[in-house]
Amino acid sequence: MNLLLYSAFSFISKTSKAMYAITGATGNVGKVIVNELLAKGKNVLGISRSADKLESLMVKGAAPLVGDLTDVAFVRKSFDGATAVFCIIPLNAQSKEPRKDQQTIARNYVNAVKENGIKHVVLLSSVGADLRNGAGVIDGLADMEVYFSELKDVNVLILRPAYFMENILNQIGIIKQMGMMGSALKGDLKIPMVAAKDVAAVAAKHLLNMNFKGQTVEYILGQRDVSYNEIATHLGKAIGKPDLKYVQFSYADAKKSMVQSGAISENVADFLNAMSEGLNNGKINSNHKPSSNNSSPTKLEEFAEDFAKTFGGSVLA
Repeated sequence: MNLLLYSAFSFISKTSKAMYAITGATGNVGKVIVNELLAKGKNVLGISRSADKLESLMVKGAAPLVGDLTDVAFVRKSFDGATAVFCIIPLNAQSKEPRKDQQTIARNYVNAVKENGIKHVVLLSSVGADLRNGAGVIDGLADMEVYFSELKDVNVLILRPAYFMENILNQIGIIKQMGMMGSALKGDLKIPMVAAKDVAAVAAKHLLNMNFKGQTVEYILGQRDVSYNEIATHLGKAIGKPDLKYVQFSYADAKKSMVQSGAISENVADFLNAMSEGLNNGKINSNHKPSSNNSSPTKLEEFAEDFAKTFGGSVLA
């Protein structure tokens, strides 16, 4: 048994207080949740596929656990002893069957929750999951919602955040190589966008309070709706390129760009294009409305400053 695995299971066996199992612990959402829980003195098990990234959380007091979420035995053991869990489905960008992989992870979560008698679960889903089909990568999250709906004796909170601002970071390579921004999304399409840290704050609050009952859904829609044309204006100003423009790619060109990068499989590119199409035709954002209850604080202008720091420090610079 490797050191990280041993320390995690030793931690689980010794703790007598409530323990939180956080999947995707090194991601933009998960790492913020882990830090929030640790700051409150909670016992936290951080689950990730990356041992290196878990080291920083281990230093802060989290128990690290490295493994494959498609492995049902690993997930079952990961949730053993947990009082509450946070479930996220990381996208395998190289997958040849992305939805099947998502379904496998979702089923593993359900089985682990059931077998370990866990009563409180927070799921990271997405706007558009209510459609169940036709939203590309979001469809796998919809499957997870359906699977968990079968657990009648478990309190499940489904978080449906809007389009993540962090997705804009994918534009760094395009800007540096082509001097512009571009994707399959319409340039003038205004959609809700939310910062990952704001989603994490909501999740952490509910995990700490554990005040949700039955099956509930909560939307997180950001500070305001924005378009990629508007994003280009703010990012251009932040990175010293005031003439930065956004160009809408055809779906074929968007797929070609994603696949040629070598980081994304053809099937995942199709999956992402299907999400873009769902956003473009308005279906994904058709069944919710912004309100004071589902807004979050981070503004695009603030994110633009963070983008500029990443852009300046990118290995592509």
